[in-house]
Amino acid sequence: MGSAGVPAPGASAPGRAPSTGVPAHPGATDPHAAPAGNAPGAVPPGHAAAHRPADAPSTGVPAHPGATEPHHAASAPGTSAPGAPPTAPSAHPAPPAPPLPAGPPAQPASAPTAPQGAPSTGVRFDRPAQPEVPAPQPPAQADDYTLQAPDPRAAADAADAAEVPAQGGGPGSAVCVACRAGRVDDDGYCENCGHAQPRERDHMEQECGPLAAVSDRGLRHHRNEDAFAVGTTTLPDGAPVSVAVVCDGVSSATRPDEASLAASRAANASLLDALPRGTHPQQAMHEAILAASEAVNALADEQPAEAREHAPQQNAPACTIVGAVVTAGLLVVGWVGDSRAYWIPVDRSAPPARLTEDDSWAAQMVAAGLMGEAEAYADHRAHAITGWLGADAYELEPHTAAFKPDRPGVVVVCTDGLWNYAESADEMAEAVPADAAARPLHAARVLVGHALDGGGHDNVTVALVPFPAVPQGAGSA
Repeated sequence: MGSAGVPAPGASAPGRAPSTGVPAHPGATDPHAAPAGNAPGAVPPGHAAAHRPADAPSTGVPAHPGATEPHHAASAPGTSAPGAPPTAPSAHPAPPAPPLPAGPPAQPASAPTAPQGAPSTGVRFDRPAQPEVPAPQPPAQADDYTLQAPDPRAAADAADAAEVPAQGGGPGSAVCVACRAGRVDDDGYCENCGHAQPRERDHMEQECGPLAAVSDRGLRHHRNEDAFAVGTTTLPDGAPVSVAVVCDGVSSATRPDEASLAASRAANASLLDALPRGTHPQQAMHEAILAASEAVNALADEQPAEAREHAPQQNAPACTIVGAVVTAGLLVVGWVGDSRAYWIPVDRSAPPARLTEDDSWAAQMVAAGLMGEAEAYADHRAHAITGWLGADAYELEPHTAAFKPDRPGVVVVCTDGLWNYAESADEMAEAVPADAAARPLHAARVLVGHALDGGGHDNVTVALVPFPAVPQGAGSA
């Protein structure tokens, strides 16, 4: 973010190219550039989203109102725990029952036995012992929670179903990853031992032709709220094109994981539909961001009215987005929020560049000249975002920019879970393996590992797109 040639915040003109060997696309304009209507240093209309609440308390800038994590429901009042002592006797006890005889009446020697299947009326004293029938076990005490072994037939069925387990071992997998015997319920817990199963989105990898992406839950969060989508297609003239979209759910909003997933899928589908029809990549990127915004807004409409009445303070689902379109000679990026794209040349003697500018408090302070970059990003308000996708975003301003690099390289598209550990373009270039363009999946794994080794405080997602685009048959080793 201090690199030369980085587009200014909100800049949509493709002419802003990094001055380090990445000349701008001549004549490409953003048909939907938003006018700069805010006073220097002022936060645009709407409230800033506290994308990383731990790092960015909203003390000076209106922040996205925080939504607390759901808590486990407490036991219903008035219910007694298992094994609790009996209640006290009533002050007016019932009259005593008549005394019982000292023993059972004598049975005649030839007393007939009850017919087969007759209901039992008590203990039978006239039936001879039957050793072949095992004696019944005494009933368990009220506070004795014995873990029952699974039914062998159910375990056998589970073993058969486990031959094709679901990705990640979560709901849908037949056998628990801990006890290897119990079934996994729809909530992701073993019905036998209660062990929580890994979720499908805890760690995801995908390689699509010449590009690849990896996402990881990280070491501090209980779920992965990032999402990505990658794809390849061709332009009308048959030239190959690669597409990558990365989204980061706003943790203070409701259902951030669903928001990021819906946005990434909608944007990717929009790009793969528009590009083969001849839509200019920069225009296609703008339309893709609008499609992603509509998908996230739709999630707010899905919430039942009753739920909204009981929790009116909850924020609508929200996320950030960044995407890249790479053709044989053109590189287009688009974004809203603080997810980023970097340019890393294959020749490391050439300087790298950051291609996006954050929608954040710190970026606005730097752009307005009110703070230096080091001072702004050291402030506790630095990561409060001022732009996002969601129903409560008052004004949506998609940013797009087009570049024509004069040398091969790789585009790094990532969430702040990665760039927090490699913020500048030079730091990112040091973290990216030298063979990233030839082995993008390997390089993406290395970058995720770099963030985890640094502490893994957030979800980590990165997609690598080699430039120039190569045919779909090419892939990484």
